[in-house]
Amino acid sequence: MLAEQLLRVTRRLHRIQKRHLEPLGITPAQSRLLRTVAHWDAPPRMADLAARLEVVPRAVTSLVDGLEAAGCVRRAPDPVNRRVVRVELTDTGRATLRRLRNARREAAEEILAPLTAGQREVLGGLLTALAEGPEPRC
Repeated sequence: MLAEQLLRVTRRLHRIQKRHLEPLGITPAQSRLLRTVAHWDAPPRMADLAARLEVVPRAVTSLVDGLEAAGCVRRAPDPVNRRVVRVELTDTGRATLRRLRNARREAAEEILAPLTAGQREVLGGLLTALAEGPEPRC
């Protein structure tokens, strides 16, 4: 029963976030890629992004294509290896990230609205315990 409830909340959160991202012209997957690029100290390689996002490289190529068309990222040659392509945030990409953070915050507020401050604190602790729990063994 708990697993089903978690899945329902996750699906609801995705729907709400998607609705908040639509006016920005960014999909949830593109949002995730932008956030991932922003967390690297130096522009990452496409292969690095695929590994971090746990997707096939072709999926990263499609996401970068869309974000590049929107002016949020640009492909840049690696200074050491010309065969390697790196992905850089543009000024437009940084501005989009700020708007994305606001949209995500609004979505979170919408889904958490029924909870009191105390309930939010308890939920936060429970979610941290689940997220930081031991990895399951195969």
